[in-house]
This record gives sequence, C-alpha cells and structure tokens, in this order.
Amino acid sequence: MAPPEGPRAPLEFGGPLGAAALLLLLPATMFHLLLAARSGPARLLGPPASLPGLEALWSPRALLLWLAWLGLQAALYLLPARKVRAPLAHARGREAEGLGEGEDAPGLIRAPLDPQVAEGQELKDKSRLRYPINGFQALVLTALLVGLGVSAGLPLGALPEMLLPLAFVATLTAFIFSLFLYMKAQVAPVSALAPGGISGNPIYDFFLGRELNPRICFFDFKYFCELRPGLIGWVLINLALLVKEAELRGSPSLAMWLVNGFQLLYVGDALWHEEAILTTMDITHDGFGFMLAFGDIAWVPFTYSLQAQFLLRHPQPLGLPMASAICLINAIGYYIFRGANSQKNTFRKNPSDPRVAGLETISTATGRKLLVSGWWGMVRHPNYLGDLIMALAWSLPCGVSHLLPYFYLLYFTALLVHREARDERQCLQKYGLAWQEYCRRVPYRIVPYIY
Repeated sequence: MAPPEGPRAPLEFGGPLGAAALLLLLPATMFHLLLAARSGPARLLGPPASLPGLEALWSPRALLLWLAWLGLQAALYLLPARKVRAPLAHARGREAEGLGEGEDAPGLIRAPLDPQVAEGQELKDKSRLRYPINGFQALVLTALLVGLGVSAGLPLGALPEMLLPLAFVATLTAFIFSLFLYMKAQVAPVSALAPGGISGNPIYDFFLGRELNPRICFFDFKYFCELRPGLIGWVLINLALLVKEAELRGSPSLAMWLVNGFQLLYVGDALWHEEAILTTMDITHDGFGFMLAFGDIAWVPFTYSLQAQFLLRHPQPLGLPMASAICLINAIGYYIFRGANSQKNTFRKNPSDPRVAGLETISTATGRKLLVSGWWGMVRHPNYLGDLIMALAWSLPCGVSHLLPYFYLLYFTALLVHREARDERQCLQKYGLAWQEYCRRVPYRIVPYIY
C-alpha cells in the first residue's frame, strides 16, 4: 500500500515527459560515446560508423564479471567498522553550518566521529543514520587484489574489449535495481521519502526515486553506489586501457599517463574525504531512483573514462612543455577544489578552528551562518570552478583535433550549472533575506566576472 502523499514539490527535468526522454537518452548517449571512441572518425556529433548487434552487447562472461565486481565492492563496504563515538558537539551544545544546503552548501555536521563510522544529517523523524567510512580502504584493497590477479596472469588488457557488454549489463542492472527501489518506496513510511514527497506519476517517480535512504538492515544502497562500484570501476577501466596501450605500442603514452594520474587523484580524493558526501544534495535531498542508480554504476565508469578510451585508439603526441602546462592547469583546479571543500568542512565541524575563525559570516533566521569570505567570498560555488578547471586538464592531453574527449567538460558544465540553480532555489527558500544578502555580496555563481 502506497504511503499518503506529502507536499508536492515542483517537478524537475521537464516532468514526466522529460523523465521518460532521459530514460532513453542517457543510455543511448553512453553507448554512442563508447562506439564513437572506438571508431576511426571518433565523432561526437552524428551517428556512429556502425551499430553493434545483440551478440556484441550480450555476454554471459561480462555478466559474471559485473556481478563479481558488485559483490566485491559490497563485501568491502561491509568490512567491520569500529563503533561510533558520541559526537563532541553533544557536549559543547553547538552546531555549525557552512554555505547553503547542497554540494557546496553543507548541512548540519557535528564534531568528528570515529574515523570508520559517521552519522548523517538529522532526518524527518529526528534520527541519524550511520555510514561506514572505508571507501579509501576499498580502493587500496581493490588495487592490491587487481595487482595480485595480474601477477597471477589475469589478462587486464582484455577488459577494454569488453566495455560494450559490460556497459550493457550495467544498464540492465540499473533498470532492474531502479524497479526494485520504486517498489520498495511504495511501502516506505512518509518519513523515509525524499523532501518532495511523491509526484504520483510512475515514470517520474521511477526516474527520480522517492525514498531518500533506501536500506536493507545497515546496507545503504544510495551511499554504496555513490562512491564505490562506479568510481573505483572508473580508475580500473583507465588502468586496463593503459595496460592495453602498453601491449599494443610497447609502453603507455605520456598523454595516457596524465589522464590516468589526474583521474586517480580525483577518485582518491573523493574516497579519502568520503564523509563529505553525507552533506551533498544527492544524499540529503534527492530520492534514489534511476537517475542516480544509472549515473553511479553505469554512466560514471563508462563515460568518465572517455579520454582514456579515445587515447587507446587515437594516440596523441605530447611533449614535456605542453604536459607540464597541463599538469599546472590540473594542479590549479585541484588547489581550488580541495581548498574550497576543506575550508567548508573545517567550518562545519568547528567554526572556532584557527583556520576559519577569522572568516566573515552572515547570520540567518535559522541560527546558522553563511560563509561570505575566503573561498566562499570569491564565488558562490568555488568547488565547481575547481572541478571545471580539472575537467579541462583531463581533456587537453587528447589534443584539439576531436571534440569527443571534451564531452566530459561540456556535460559537466551543464550538470554543474543545473545543480547550482537547484541549490540556489533551496537556499533562498530556507535562508530568505540572508541568502539574498549573500548573493548581493557574492554576485558571481561559479566563474568570477563571467557567471
């Protein structure tokens, strides 16, 4: 029996029609990119040179490999963790929040917990869920297992030839898993639903997802998918492409090394700071449906590895001066990205910390404060700016003769602009005049003097 409807929120992504279109468009785009990267012309725009038959998409071997991968990451997620300690914030009786509510707008965070277990934000029923913080350990253990496998004869270089069937079974998994999540949400209590309640349209609810934190016992499906199988799978695919290039050409190219190094740094950073995801819009606001499920387990590993896929079949000469310049661009992007996020997280945990105690803030009617100086006084979303600069650096090793390697930069720009607009609406609704004052004092959203 479906729970009674909560308050209706404005429909996003074009409502049911937009959701239905995206259900088809997102997988079609992913397969187009995979086919384009392996073709000679490597055209981003226009139809692929040829369409694969069912025999090229379906492979029992790929299915077994995919299920084994999900099983491995689930097992690593369930590694024993120490018990959570009582947060220090309970003792000192104070709470702090940084700027806003979404990706770059931290929600309520209390003092640090045990390094292996963290509490999420307060839910509608005043409870807080607990999450294992062992993503970086999962990355390291995966690397050790892959290394042992390769030393024992595991043909890692064969993985690039299986990307199409692996993407196909990942897409099937996303659809089946999303159907399970949709059915589970029908019997979930109202307090477990995402802030907008339910729309009443099955296509829209299937796409967006209605349950905020779907779990079985202590296994949190959304939290698991956000950082584990997709992100770690992304760097594994990159590594396999590097190994394949070494097999074909004797050694990996400098361009391939740069792409692998830059993206490994990005994934390692995300997993090292895993606890920060507990205040992102994905975790605190969005339901878990096809949009996030497909994005996490299929879109991320198979499209974010596009630069490495392109370089395998379209090698690009890259000299040391240009490589040094690209490294500098990536370093600047990472410096902004990590500096902004670290400043935000430090302020959330302890506003009296000497590193942030001197920052200027704006008080809100909720009793919380908005940062209005430091990185967050430069633009409203400085971490997005760093993200986009890094995205440019990932594409530059692929040269400028093809648009295809720059798809990630174009897509991510559109994604962050859309996400920023969603975050602005939520912050205005919650903070009112204080948010208007913040926007007056920090007029630029992502790029200073441009946007």
